[in-house]
Formats: sequence, C-alpha cells, structure tokens
Amino acid sequence: MAAANSGELSGYDLVVQGLIPGYASLARLGVALLAASPLAGQQGAEVLVAGCGTGAELVEAIAQRPDWRLSAIDPSQAMLSAAQQRLGKAAAGLNWRQSTVEDLDLEAGFDGALSVLVLQALPDDGSKLAFLSALARCLRPGGQLVLVDLMRPALPLLEDQMAEAWLGFQRASQLEAPLELLEPLTHGAHPVGVARLTALVNAAGFGDPARVFQALDYEGFLLQRSS
Repeated sequence: MAAANSGELSGYDLVVQGLIPGYASLARLGVALLAASPLAGQQGAEVLVAGCGTGAELVEAIAQRPDWRLSAIDPSQAMLSAAQQRLGKAAAGLNWRQSTVEDLDLEAGFDGALSVLVLQALPDDGSKLAFLSALARCLRPGGQLVLVDLMRPALPLLEDQMAEAWLGFQRASQLEAPLELLEPLTHGAHPVGVARLTALVNAAGFGDPARVFQALDYEGFLLQRSS
C-alpha cells in the first residue's frame, strides 16, 4: 500500500495495524516462512521485498536473517525514504530501487521474495498477472514467494458479515486517521477469490498457493516457482 506523500507516513504503520487484522504479525510471519524455505533458507540468500512500503518486512528480515542480501523496491519515493529512515544505518547494506516489479529488467536470481498488500491494488485486467509473472521471473526455479493480500470471501453470503466485522475491528482498535490517509487504504482494492488467484499464479509460473495465514478477508499464501 502507498501513501500520497512523506508527510502522511508518520504513524502510517499504527494506522494500518488498526485497519488490518493481524498486520503486526505479518512481517514476522512472512520472513520466518521464507527463512525456512529450501533456497532462501541458505546462508547469504538473495531476497526481494516487492512493494517494501515503510519497511516492516525489511526490519524483520534484518533481525531474523542478517546474512540475507536484500533488495527493496517500491514505486513510491516517499515510502522508500520512510523505510530508509526507519532502518537507519542498516539501510546502507540494501539494494534500493524506485520501481515496480514489472519494470525491473532482472534475470532469475532471487532465492525468495515477499509481497505484502500489493496485488490487491492492481485490477484483474492483466495487471495482476503481469505483477505475478514478473515476480516469478525474478525467482530462481524452486524459489518461494510469500504473498499477503485482501481476498474475496469464499462464501458470498458472508460478505456483509465480514465487512461488518472489519468495521468492528477498526472501532475496537480505536482507529482514528485523516480521511486522505484512510481513503487509499480502504477504497480502490481489487480482491479476487482463491480459485482466481490459483489460476493467476499458475499462469505466472507458480504452483498452487498454500494458505498460511488468514484474518477476516486478509490471507497469506506461500507460492513456489515451478522448475
């Protein structure tokens, strides 16, 4: 997810924690999963954080696996600057790129990748497939991707209840934030169901997604690039 400018980034993560169930654990879980994978589990693995945002996954990666060689990309310079400031001196050891994954001209070389709350922002008009295909191209065969995204409820009858539960979660979290910050986080998402996600990741070059996390409509999947 992206904020519009650097001024909005103060307290951004606190806002997202009050907005998204389980957000505080997503980075820790994602890094732990990737660190246990066959390729990214190796010493000195090359790992890509696609859409690094304010750097939550980077902080966890450095804490859990300081041996990783990390690359962080985001199309927003404000987000990159916020992540660099958050990491402090540790930021100097990372490869930073203001870019989308689709615009990267990279051969398969990463052992693993993380993508948290990025796919949901892309319409299913070829953009989702292009994003996933670019991630698959960046990974070595057998490399794994941890993908966390807003999903469409499996049962249409639950849509109203899930939406009300989400609002209840926000109220219980005492979420207060200016409308200009909340607007891009709560509107304009393009969720898909698991069946559609499976078709997309298969077409992109991944095997079937394995669900590893769910909190209301936010779900995390482990994907492996086919050989």
